[in-house]
Amino acid sequence: MIVIDRDTCIVDTARYFLSFTQSESCGKCVPCREGNFWLLKILERIVHGHGREGDIVLILDLCGNIGGGKTLCALGDAAINPVLGGLRLFRDEFEYHIRHGHCAVQGA
Repeated sequence: MIVIDRDTCIVDTARYFLSFTQSESCGKCVPCREGNFWLLKILERIVHGHGREGDIVLILDLCGNIGGGKTLCALGDAAINPVLGGLRLFRDEFEYHIRHGHCAVQGA
């Protein structure tokens, strides 16, 4: 169980968990190895204020190519869950990050 408060940046939290799962990848299957690498790069770009207009669509497309049993093990599905959950529940925070270059919650 993970508990976060209302001052936690969901975009950065998704990036953090993806960085962990990406580093745990064995690298044997392309969807996990390449997909998570690029997904992490996009989230890092958004967190650092350089998000682009089409990033959310690109994130969803990448997640669709990683999850759903397309990897050799369950790590692919596990990696995208924080990203998809963040987008499903806090899409407005992702959009704010992209439009304004910083987090609305932290005001940074």
